[in-house]
Amino acid sequence: MPACGHTSLMTEDTATVIATYSRRMRLRLATGEEVGARIKGKRIKAVCGDLVTATPIVSEVDWLITEIGERRNELTRPNTCGQTEVLAANVDALIIVASVVPLPDWYIVDRYLCAAEIMGVLPIIVFNKIDLLEGHDIEIGELQEYRDIGIPVIECSAETGKGTSDILTSLAGQCGIVVGQSGVGKSSLINQLVGGSEQRIGSISTKSGEGRHTTVNSVMISLQGGGSLIDSPGVRDYAPALSDVTDAAVGFREIVAAAQLCRFANCRHLREPGCAVKEGVDNDSISYRRYESFKRVVNLTEKLSAGKY
Repeated sequence: MPACGHTSLMTEDTATVIATYSRRMRLRLATGEEVGARIKGKRIKAVCGDLVTATPIVSEVDWLITEIGERRNELTRPNTCGQTEVLAANVDALIIVASVVPLPDWYIVDRYLCAAEIMGVLPIIVFNKIDLLEGHDIEIGELQEYRDIGIPVIECSAETGKGTSDILTSLAGQCGIVVGQSGVGKSSLINQLVGGSEQRIGSISTKSGEGRHTTVNSVMISLQGGGSLIDSPGVRDYAPALSDVTDAAVGFREIVAAAQLCRFANCRHLREPGCAVKEGVDNDSISYRRYESFKRVVNLTEKLSAGKY
C-alpha cells in the first residue's frame, strides 16, 4: 500500500480493476500491488476486468481512477430501465453453471452462450452437483446437444471436487466469469476452485479497507496455477443486450453455419422461404429447443428496440 503523500508515487499507472463496491474499486497495479481506489467524476463507470489509468491521491491511501482503457469485450445485459448494463470486461471465457438441482433452465444457458459467441470468448458449460444425479429423474440430453455443436461441457461436483481440475485446466492463463441461474452452486464451485471459502472471503474483504459488511458487486479471484475468475453475485437471470435482431443469429453457431445455404443473404430465419436454418430444424440437424432459444432472443431484442422491455 503506498504511503500517504509519497511523492515518488505521484505518477499515473495502469491497473486492473479486481473488485467493485459501487463507486469504490480495488485495483491491482502492474507491480502486483493492490490498492483501493475511487472514480473521478460520474461519467466513468469501471467494472471488474477493466484496465484503467489511476494516480495516487496526495495524503491518502486511495488512488483515483481517471480513465478507462479500451475494452476487448463486454458482458452486457439490459437493466430494468431498458438501458445496457456492463457486468464485466476483458474476459476470455464464460463459465456457465447449471446443475442437477434446481432443474436446469437451458434457455438461460443459451442466452449466456449467445453472449459468449458475440463477445468472441470461450463458452464452457459446467454441469454441477453430479453427486446428486442418483435418485433424481432428470434428462441431460441437452449436454450432448452442446457437445455436438462443439461447446465444451464439464460435469463436476463442487461437493466432492470431481471435475474441478478440468475447469482449472480450461482457465489456465485466462480470465473467466462465473454465471448461471440462482441455486446452481456457483459460490461453492468458486470456493472449491480457489481452495476454500476462507481464501475467497479474504480476497474480497480483508484487504479492502471497506469492512466485512461491504456489499461487493464483483470480484476477480486469482486461481492456483494461473488464470482468474470473476464472481458477480448478483448475476442470476440473464439476457444479452443486443443492438440489432441480426446479432441474435451470431450467438448460435449452428445457425451461423446453416445460414450460408439460405436463399436470401439477409434471411432472418423466421418466416422467409428457402431458409436453410428452418430446414435444419425440420430434419433435426438443428435442435428445435435451440432454435426456440434463438427466436426468444430475437423477440427480446425487438422488445428492447421498441422500449417495451
